Amino acid sequence: MSLLPALHEQRWHLPAPLAPGALQAAPASDPLPEPLLALLSRRGFTSPEAIAALLDPEAAPAAGRHFPDLAKAVARLKRACSQGEAVAICGDYDADGMTSTALLVGVLQRLGARPIAAIPSRMDDGYGLNAAMVEKLAEQGVALLVTVDNGVSALEALERAKALGVEAILTDHHTIPDPLPPHLALLHPQRTPPGSPYRGLAGVGLAYVLAAALCQSLRHTDGQQIALNLFCIGTIADMAPLVGVNRRWLIDGLPELSRSPLVGLQALQQLAGLDETPLDAQAVGFQIAPRINAVGRLGDPQLVVELLTTEDPSRALALARDCEALNRQRRDLCTAIEAEALALLEADGPQCPAFLLLAQNHWHHGVIGIVAARLVERFGLPAALLAGEGNGRLRASVRAPRGFAVDGALQQCASLLERFGGHPAAGGFTVRAEQVAALHEQLNQLAQTWLQQAGHGTPVEPEALLSFEQINRSFYRQLQRLEPFGIGHPQPVFWSQGCQVATQKLLRGGHLQLELRQGEASLRAMGWRWQGETNLPALLDVAYRLRLDSWQGEERLQLELVGLRASAGGAVDGGEVVLQHHNRTYWCRREGAGLVVRNAAGDELTSAEGASHDHPYVRGLMQDAALALGLVA
Repeated sequence: MSLLPALHEQRWHLPAPLAPGALQAAPASDPLPEPLLALLSRRGFTSPEAIAALLDPEAAPAAGRHFPDLAKAVARLKRACSQGEAVAICGDYDADGMTSTALLVGVLQRLGARPIAAIPSRMDDGYGLNAAMVEKLAEQGVALLVTVDNGVSALEALERAKALGVEAILTDHHTIPDPLPPHLALLHPQRTPPGSPYRGLAGVGLAYVLAAALCQSLRHTDGQQIALNLFCIGTIADMAPLVGVNRRWLIDGLPELSRSPLVGLQALQQLAGLDETPLDAQAVGFQIAPRINAVGRLGDPQLVVELLTTEDPSRALALARDCEALNRQRRDLCTAIEAEALALLEADGPQCPAFLLLAQNHWHHGVIGIVAARLVERFGLPAALLAGEGNGRLRASVRAPRGFAVDGALQQCASLLERFGGHPAAGGFTVRAEQVAALHEQLNQLAQTWLQQAGHGTPVEPEALLSFEQINRSFYRQLQRLEPFGIGHPQPVFWSQGCQVATQKLLRGGHLQLELRQGEASLRAMGWRWQGETNLPALLDVAYRLRLDSWQGEERLQLELVGLRASAGGAVDGGEVVLQHHNRTYWCRREGAGLVVRNAAGDELTSAEGASHDHPYVRGLMQDAALALGLVA
């Protein structure tokens, strides 16, 4: 549920008009409407072939040709299955790691091996395999371990494994270090050929590649079915890019998810109120994944592994209820910490720093990343929340808006940090308490430099213009053809202009409900966690995602608002539109296939003249005029 920032906190960036002839048709048998073609064109799908590949991706190529060590890993696991060996599946405590572990445990159980789930504690052990875990497993008679969603950085642990005679198959998608730890086989996206459709796999995707190859080798179709079920859950929960084989397998697997033979998954669906509806990527991402993630944040990850591997429906329901309770606890903790964080910011005065850095010893490490993300959403600024770790140290989770590179910022502050890591959008670090002030000062300087270039406020970036009369069930069905949506292929943001506010109501929880009219058509719009004014302008431009809302057995299309602004223009007599551009008033009209813009002095500029003009103000003016007249989608 996204926060809707106040009008003055939004920076609108409208899409550039497409060149004439830029829109390419989808497959002729079932063409897409023009706004969706415009959206796809802006995302780089500029040919009928590219659009066809998005709607119906090619089957995954033979994995053995893309993963050099796959045959070696399968051969070793076949031996373990035939001899009933104990095999340790060494995972991680996030959703990707837990589903990866459950996937291989469930498959190996069905194939004759004796898998043991081994996941470190978030609070006690931290990320990844450690030497103490290896020694304990060796004492239990384990001679083979398989890492999932970790392993390439576990040099000390795997050197200890080698010394103890324990072989290791590594499946991981994190950056490959130099040197690599000892291993029998390595499955990693970076080891696939350039341009491989396997390059976007998360940990659970690599576990699926290994499990599917093993099942195919042993001709065991049931194991492959449950592996695909858990691939879908883990890929969406880990927000892996929905490209390549990820997209193909999700298209194949999501329709089967609600009929999964995994009784634990059925129990999760039941408690989430999804037991009678098909599961799509949105339902998995917003209903199933949080219940799994809450366990890794606050509880014992073994709970999820048992839930997703048990064959006892009663046990599955009891475990799902435990997940539900931890998820409620997670929500309550997030609400409390967010309120504390906002109070701390308010106490510091009306002017927020460029980089939000807040620390409290009692905050829970498992949820501070969620709250940091909420602060980014609210303020449009990078944020770090720090919780006490003991021994004078604090551990942080960092989140940032697009454009501010967290990994790069932490690298520039390396001399002040004990440990750090991450990627452009998120990261974490450990810091001594006496270094926090100096760290905040340096991060502030980096954020201020970034803000000078990016500008203040939350960006609103719609991709295609829609009129209300275009929004109907037929259009929504065509939109669904573009699913699944996720990282790399997000839920589209549309926009409509000149919408009249018929009614507005502030609901419990601070949510804004609007009834909007455009011409003869009207639609309900919801602004979740509205932070702005109680009296909106009578005429609005709105940016939104399109949802099918179900309430008391009735379904209706609804706008989920991501941006609002006072409408830039309204129709006047003579077919002209009044346009406000940079606080100046212009009048624009269509003329043949082009347009004409007139200023207050009566001077006119045609689209042909504007296209040849190199001044950015003129180009921006002509772009806004074309959008206002509906000449581009």
